[in-house]
Amino acid sequence: MATTAEERPRSPMDPESERQTLTRLLEAGVHFGHQKKRGNPKMRPYVFTERNGIHIIDLQQTVQLLDQAAERVADATRRGGRILFVGTKKQAQDVIKREADRSGQAYVNQRWLGGTLTNFVTIRSRLRYMRTLESQMRGGGFELLPKIEQVRQQHEYEKLQRMLGGIREMERLPAIVFVVDPKREQNAIAEAMRLGIPIMAMVDTNCDPDQIDYVIPSNDDAIRSIRVIVNRIANAALEGRGISGAEGLTFEEMLDVPPAVDGATTDDESSETDADSDVATVMEEPAGA
Repeated sequence: MATTAEERPRSPMDPESERQTLTRLLEAGVHFGHQKKRGNPKMRPYVFTERNGIHIIDLQQTVQLLDQAAERVADATRRGGRILFVGTKKQAQDVIKREADRSGQAYVNQRWLGGTLTNFVTIRSRLRYMRTLESQMRGGGFELLPKIEQVRQQHEYEKLQRMLGGIREMERLPAIVFVVDPKREQNAIAEAMRLGIPIMAMVDTNCDPDQIDYVIPSNDDAIRSIRVIVNRIANAALEGRGISGAEGLTFEEMLDVPPAVDGATTDDESSETDADSDVATVMEEPAGA
């Protein structure tokens, strides 16, 4: 499914813009892959060289493929389609939410809820119920309920908001699913593939690119790298909608990350039990809903 930059028509990006983009990607550390021993052989066409046992990604390909991906996103939003941003790892959560909100798109930055795409009828029903609860809270309807019922519904609303808040305005399936770290987001990718929804992803050297329609070879662990790539995709979504003047973070702000935080690869799974409970709550139809 995946193709390298050489196998796709070359983007008409002018040389100066290409050099500027290449410089920014270098400064953000987009070229740093994983250790060679952890690499996926299928990513070899996207690797420029190896340095101290670390794969170095070919950024010339990244520049071209990122530009082509951005063009595809702009075209999708121009036609009224919606992009679903998916990134649940710690390094991606804040970036995904901020850029999706800024560009008016949908996102999942916590746990991927099984059936988000393949059981969208149920998900849409739960979204409507969430909005009903929200209207009751804003309209003072909660005050008429017994205290114990107020607490129960408030708790239920908070769980729904945590799990589904990023897709609350998604009334139909997305035109494109954009993923940070496809190795981690296998459930989202499987659902998109099943429905034939194009998949676009930041693909590091330890990932399998064959599942991805639009590969963006890049470091998917460092916050700086994630910020730069996701920002470009969000800007493309805005461009397609004919909106300008909402550029978000400056490039300098994208690079402003404490070294101890950037590039962390340890995922905190300590809340797995709570997350399972959240999933059950979200999928359960309320009485009378």
